[in-house]
Amino acid sequence: MSILRQHGCPSRSLAHAPASPRPTPVARLTCSATTTTEPRPSRNQLVIEPRLETKLDPVTPVIPSAGPPLLNDPSLQSTWSHRAWVASGCTTLFFSLAKTVMVAADSHMWFEPMVAGYAGYVLADLLSGVYHWGIDNYGDASTPVFGSQIEGFQGHHKWPWTITRRQFANNLHALARSITFTVLPIEILCNDPVIQGFVTMCAGCIMFSQQFHAWSHGTKSKLPQLVVALQDAGVLVSRTQHSAHHRPPYNSNYCIVSGACNEFLDRNKVFEALEMIIFFKLGVRPRSWSEPGTEWIEETDEAQPQVTVY
Repeated sequence: MSILRQHGCPSRSLAHAPASPRPTPVARLTCSATTTTEPRPSRNQLVIEPRLETKLDPVTPVIPSAGPPLLNDPSLQSTWSHRAWVASGCTTLFFSLAKTVMVAADSHMWFEPMVAGYAGYVLADLLSGVYHWGIDNYGDASTPVFGSQIEGFQGHHKWPWTITRRQFANNLHALARSITFTVLPIEILCNDPVIQGFVTMCAGCIMFSQQFHAWSHGTKSKLPQLVVALQDAGVLVSRTQHSAHHRPPYNSNYCIVSGACNEFLDRNKVFEALEMIIFFKLGVRPRSWSEPGTEWIEETDEAQPQVTVY
C-alpha cells in the first residue's frame, strides 16, 4: 500500500517471517494514516437552501385590511349623478301611479288594482329576501355584474351601522336606475290598471328597499315618527326583526321591505332547500354552511355620536 511506503513500513508483515528452530518472538506492526480530502466544487452541483413557505388556510377567508368608511367618507356622499338617477326613478314611479289612478277611474275599477298593488308589495318583500340571500351566500368581489354588491353586503355585515350614514341618493341610485329602465317601457305600452298597479307598487318598494333597510339599523329616537309607526305596524321591516339577521348563524330574516315573508321562509326552510339543490346540482356550498369568519363579526362603532343622514 502507498500509505505503508510513505511511513517506511515493510511491504510484508513480520508475521510471515521464515520459520526457525528456535522460538522467535514475533512483533506485529500496524501503520495507519488519516487523510482529509476536500471535495472539489462541481459546476453542476445542486445547492439546496432552506426556505420558509407560507400557505394560506383554504378554510379561513382572507380579510381585507381596509377599515370601515369614515364619517365624511366620499363613498357615503351623494353625487349629482346619484341624485339624477333617483329623481328619474321617482318621476317614473309617479307617472306610473298617476296613470294607474286615471285608468282605474275611467274604468270604474278600484278593487282589482288595489289587490294587485298589495300583491306587488308582498312580492317586493319576497324578492328582496331572495336577492339578499343570494348576495350573502354566493360569489365574491370578482363576480361579474354583482361583484361590487356582494363586496358591499360583506362589508355591511362587518360594519352594519355605516348604512345609516349613507346619504339618500347614494343609497338608492343603483336601484333607481334599474327601476327607470324597467318600469318606463311598461308605463308607456300598458294601459291595464291592474298591471300598472302591481308594477308600480312592486317597483316602488324595491327601489326604496335599501332605505327601509337603513331605517331598520337606526334607533327610534333618531327616526321620523312616521317611520317608527310604520315599523311598529309591520308595514316596514323593524330594527328588532332585522337584527336577527346580524346574529349567528346569519341565515335567516333576509327580507328587508316589510319582513312579512321572513317567518314563512324561515319556518319552512325554503332557503335551506334551495342551498341543497344548488349544492347537489352545481357542487357550490353557501357561506352560511361554514363557521362565520371575522368578516361576519360586527365591529363596534367607535365614532360617537352616530349620525343618520337622509
